[in-house]
Amino acid sequence: MGKTIAKKSDHVNALKSLIGNQIFIPIAALLLLVIFHLIMDPSFFAIKMGTNSAGNAVLSGYLITILDSGSELAILAIGMTLVTAASGGQDISVGATIAIAGSVILRVLCGTNSRPDSLQAPIIVAFLVACVAGMLCGAFNGILVAKFKIQPMVATLILFTAGRSIAAWINNNELPVISDKTFTYFGEYIPGIPIPTPFFIAMACVLVIALVLKFTNLRLYIQSVGINEGASKLNGLNPAFVKFLSFVILGLCVAVAGLIKVSRISTINYSVIAKDIEMDAILAVALGGNALGGGKFNMTASILGAYVIQCLTTTLYKFNVQSDALPAYKAVVVIALVVFSAPMVKEKAAELGKKIKKNKKAGEVA
Repeated sequence: MGKTIAKKSDHVNALKSLIGNQIFIPIAALLLLVIFHLIMDPSFFAIKMGTNSAGNAVLSGYLITILDSGSELAILAIGMTLVTAASGGQDISVGATIAIAGSVILRVLCGTNSRPDSLQAPIIVAFLVACVAGMLCGAFNGILVAKFKIQPMVATLILFTAGRSIAAWINNNELPVISDKTFTYFGEYIPGIPIPTPFFIAMACVLVIALVLKFTNLRLYIQSVGINEGASKLNGLNPAFVKFLSFVILGLCVAVAGLIKVSRISTINYSVIAKDIEMDAILAVALGGNALGGGKFNMTASILGAYVIQCLTTTLYKFNVQSDALPAYKAVVVIALVVFSAPMVKEKAAELGKKIKKNKKAGEVA
C-alpha cells in the first residue's frame, strides 16, 4: 500500500514538474495543433518529393512550409527574447528594419543600376553591410531605451513609422531586381539539397546563440538586469550596456531575416515586406512562456514557439482563412497566454492544487 502511494506521489510530482516547465506551453500548443490535424485532415502531414521552378528536386508539403517560413520567425525570436528579458519591453520596429536591411542588400548588389545583368558586389559583402545597418538600427533603439529611459515600444515606434520610408529612400524609391539565380539560394533551395535553405540558416543562428549563452555570461547578465536592474548595478553590471547590447543583437538577427526575405523574391516591396512580423515574434516569445515584463527566459521555448506560430498560420491558411483575419485568430492566442500567465490566475491555480491535495490526504486518512 505504501509503495502504491509513493508511486502515485512520484507520478504527481513528475506531472507537476512537466507542467511547471517553461517549454510545456509551446509543446502543449503544438500537440493541440497535431491532434486537430489528425482529426480534421491527416494529409496535413504528407511530405512529397517534387521539383521547383528551377527544376531541382525538393521536398514539399505543409510541414516543409512551416520549416521554411517559420525559420525567419525563429531567427527574430532569438533577438526578441533577449530584448524582452533585458528591457521588459518589445521592439515593434522589426518589420521596418527588415525592409531597411533588405534594401541595403539590394542597393549593394545592384549598385547604380536597379536591374543589373550581374551582381555588382559579392553577396557576402552585401550581407555584411546589411548586418551593420541592422545593428545600427538596433543601436538607435537601444540608446533610446538604455540611455534615455524611453519605454521600448515607444522608442521603437520611431523606426516602426519611418523605417519603410528609409528603405525606399536607400534605393531612390525604385524596386531593384536581382537576376542572378545564386542569390535565390538563401531564400529558397540550394541545388541538390531538398530542404529549404532558411531552415539551415535558422539552425546555424540557433547553434551560435546556444554557444554564446553557454560559454559567456550573457544569459546571467540579461536575466539579472531584467529581474532587478538596481541590484544588478550594485553587483557591478552596467544595465544600460546590457540593454543596448540586446537591441544590437536583435538588429543582427533582423539583418539575417532581411537576407532571407529579399532572396525569396529577388526584389523588395517596401510596404509589404515582413508586414506585422514583429507581432508574430513577440507572440513567439510569449508562447515560449517567457515573461513579457523581463527577467528569466528560455531560448529553446521561444524558438519552438516561433514554429508553433507558423504552424498556426499555415493551418489558418489551409482552411481558407483570409489573410486580413489572421490577426484576430492570433489575438485569441495572445489573450489566452496573457490570462493564463497572470499572477492572479497562477495564485488561484496554486490554491486549487493545494485544496485537491488536502482533500486527497483527508481521503487517504479516512
